[in-house]
Amino acid sequence: MHVYFSADHAAHAPKSMLIRGRLAPCPETPQRADILLEAATRSGHEVLSPKAFDFDIVRRVHDPRHVDFMEQAWTMWAALPEHGDEILPNVHPGRNMQGSPSGIIGLAGHHQADTACPIGEGTWEAAKSSMHTALSAADEVMNGMDSAEHSPFAYALARPPGHHAYADQAGGFCYLNNTAVAAQYCRERGAAKIAILDVDVHHGNGTQGIFYHRSDILTVSLHGDPSNFYPFYAGYAGETGADDGQGFNLNHPLPYATADAQYLSTLEGALEAIGQYRPDVLIIALGLDASEHDGHQPFLQVTTAGFKRIGTVIGQVGLPTVLIQEGGYVSHCLGDNLSAVLDSFEAAR
Repeated sequence: MHVYFSADHAAHAPKSMLIRGRLAPCPETPQRADILLEAATRSGHEVLSPKAFDFDIVRRVHDPRHVDFMEQAWTMWAALPEHGDEILPNVHPGRNMQGSPSGIIGLAGHHQADTACPIGEGTWEAAKSSMHTALSAADEVMNGMDSAEHSPFAYALARPPGHHAYADQAGGFCYLNNTAVAAQYCRERGAAKIAILDVDVHHGNGTQGIFYHRSDILTVSLHGDPSNFYPFYAGYAGETGADDGQGFNLNHPLPYATADAQYLSTLEGALEAIGQYRPDVLIIALGLDASEHDGHQPFLQVTTAGFKRIGTVIGQVGLPTVLIQEGGYVSHCLGDNLSAVLDSFEAAR
């Protein structure tokens, strides 16, 4: 399998986030990508550098004002007297606030949905490189669609992740929505229908929000029950889409401590729904933080053997597939879990 990776991700090294009211080290560190890269290399997958893509495709998914904010935020922040090392908003617009601030403090609160997406000096460069990585994997799959020999697939080792980023907001370690932009890219390259399957432990709320009114992109997410777990305000089973998108958003919230058997049973049901949709391309938002040993906030209890089975059943679908890295935090089994998914997926093909 081709693995797309850019060392430019390391420019983004967030220091802190708020957890239960205290400032704590941010777990979304460059070390994550180092572990994942080593695992992919050890498994014999070929690592390629991403191509550079025109960012107009990003502005067709994200509000251009959000892209402009991400590009300009650090310069504006650095001009503040006595500014901190990272942009962490101290105010967010609530449901009764409708104003349009122009200063960086107000803009940060508007474009950063929470305190888990600190912006540093190198965040924009890393976010761009992550997007190029995802688009390169999507491009390879679309280029391979004309081959009669096999159904193409590729993996983007993208960091920072993307699935919590809305069209106009960063959030949850995510700044630009790699998965959503890759889906739009495939759509514009000729795929009539796309399915996104998100297996991250957290609901892909940004992806859901971006495509909630569309029927040409089916969004399906397996995740921890958000009634007491991030992102809290989205990911419930009753959220099924709106307008043209009614019925094309499927959420499978799972209870705390869900283990392999229940997870895989739910996954098989999700894949059955995807099969009924008959997409031209399948995009996997590949979070590995459903692991029983995840290094951030373990909620589900998927084992390494469970991840191997996840890779197998997704591979058996046989569709052109773009796998894009989302969560999965430093633990003794992070690399093994990635290898389990990629190796079993490829073997199933």
